[in-house]
Amino acid sequence: MTMPDAAPMNIFQVSGRAMSAQLVRMNTTASNLANAGSVATTADAAYKTMKPVFRTHFDAANALATVDVESVVNAGEAPTKRYDPGNPLADAEGNVFESAVDETRELVDMMEAARTYQNNVEVMQTAKTLIVDTLKLGR
Repeated sequence: MTMPDAAPMNIFQVSGRAMSAQLVRMNTTASNLANAGSVATTADAAYKTMKPVFRTHFDAANALATVDVESVVNAGEAPTKRYDPGNPLADAEGNVFESAVDETRELVDMMEAARTYQNNVEVMQTAKTLIVDTLKLGR
């Protein structure tokens, strides 16, 4: 998700890109939480925790930096093998593979992403207020 470097970024673009990155983070966290405890027949088919990988984007024209989502990768531990012969998804040996989603860590990630998103909203609101106040000086 890289943008062309033709024009220098302004504060709204910096905050907007950071908000987009945090939105991806919140969506992957929500997906992880939704699939916590899900089971599958094989370890390969079991849900694996997803995490976005951020990359710093530095704009040399005005010395502003922001982040972009470079990719979304599978992370975390391998699925847990559990003996459950009564489960309809159990393999021939009676085992199922449960996703290894750490719900506590995911909730902390979601709170951190929400706070970072909210901070960027505040940056945009402050910048907007400063622009409006500056325009009022000319009246």
